[in-house]
Amino acid sequence: MIIKDYDRIRAVEYAKKWALGRNPRYFDFNDLGGDCTNYASQCLYAGSGVMNFTPVFGWFYINASERTASWTGVEYFYNFIIGNKDGNGPFGEEVDLDDVKLGDFIQLGRATGDFYHTPIVTGFRGNNTLVSAHTYDALDRPLATYSYEKIRCIHIQGVRYTEK
Repeated sequence: MIIKDYDRIRAVEYAKKWALGRNPRYFDFNDLGGDCTNYASQCLYAGSGVMNFTPVFGWFYINASERTASWTGVEYFYNFIIGNKDGNGPFGEEVDLDDVKLGDFIQLGRATGDFYHTPIVTGFRGNNTLVSAHTYDALDRPLATYSYEKIRCIHIQGVRYTEK
């Protein structure tokens, strides 16, 4: 297994290109519960270039009906990235907001503990973290303008792949 760097610049470039539009290669899940984590996964894939095709518990997208829950579901996305200890694809850790970098992900939640939104970090302005997202489309929106009760930050540490 080989570990490579996550290309944060490529992920952010993709995020900025598609924040206010939709890449026709991917289904738009806006009318099926939201498109935020589908968009986050697209950005993550742009920066990683590696999917994990493990049925059920991997992280991949072929089409709208051939994908894992982790590609489009907030909790499943988190569980895959944090739990991917030795499989193909991106892996990461939960960090404090002060430790996020470009291309990392932030998840917003309710006081009850359920998380519902996954924007990508696309910039910094002063003390403001800027994010981009789908569902409620945003490009470089200050995180401080969101209303949320809980927050968790996912720092992408790298990408594993098997040499062919």
